[in-house]
Amino acid sequence: MANKKIGVLVMSYGTPASLDDVEAYYTHIRRGNPPSPEQLKELKDRYEAIVGGVFPLRENTDNQVAGLQQKLNEHTAGSDVEFVCYQGLKHAYPFIEDGIEDMVKDGITEAVGIVLAPHYSIMSVGSYLKRARETSEKHGLNISYIESYHLHPQLIETLANRVNSKLEMFEETGATREEVRVLFSAHSLPERILSMGDPYRDQLLETSEAIAKRANVPSWQFTWQSAGRTAEPWLGPDVLDTMQELRDEQVKYVLVAPIGFVSDHLEVLYDLDIEAQELAQELDMRLMRIDSLNTDPLYMEVLADEVIRKSKEVHV
Repeated sequence: MANKKIGVLVMSYGTPASLDDVEAYYTHIRRGNPPSPEQLKELKDRYEAIVGGVFPLRENTDNQVAGLQQKLNEHTAGSDVEFVCYQGLKHAYPFIEDGIEDMVKDGITEAVGIVLAPHYSIMSVGSYLKRARETSEKHGLNISYIESYHLHPQLIETLANRVNSKLEMFEETGATREEVRVLFSAHSLPERILSMGDPYRDQLLETSEAIAKRANVPSWQFTWQSAGRTAEPWLGPDVLDTMQELRDEQVKYVLVAPIGFVSDHLEVLYDLDIEAQELAQELDMRLMRIDSLNTDPLYMEVLADEVIRKSKEVHV
């Protein structure tokens, strides 16, 4: 019978729970500035365009949090430790602060924090951890944090498996592996992170190289996607620009591997499955993408392994 409960704050970006919540969600992202009617309509249109609308996006995160808790307690079955997972979202309820407050209400005194994003940037994962630290310190809750897990062997294994399965689908239709250009991608961030010595780009390239080596990918490159619409420059080239360049190189087959994303959401289901697919048709190019991790058992193992390792480091 478990007599020690360790909390796990599972953090992610968040999505609106329904189309009615899109305006509040977008306003939160914009730091309290409501979107214009045109901006709001564009975002709602994107949600409506994806299969199933907004709802599967929220369910993906819910399922990942539940899957992690189940996996953690499979590992600790028979011991005196029980892990309890709490969700903390950056831009939607339950917010990061809500997750921590729920832990405190439940009497949790020790916890581990992990973000559903393998690569660290001060502007992404770092911003989650900053908010979590501020709230946990206010409540006197002891939380240790996992900053990145971009080269975890099982993460590389499951992503390589996904790349291989899609390359095999290309081969079944007559293309050779050498003819397929694999584009590893992630959410762009402002270029200024490079002058800050931020590890985000380097970690993404390390993950890409490890997957390419494991899957024996003959032709690959890295590209960016989903850049914000602000005045400052963002990391590029964008995937749509890269596709235009590949057309000029006479590349006919493209496989996108969005390794910066761990579940199906708007940046995958719209930016790649709709926007990039439409461009591929215009360019007479065959485009596929790898399946998202979602609740893949190996990804659940990655998260559980990182949480257990961190809890042992701090709570021996």
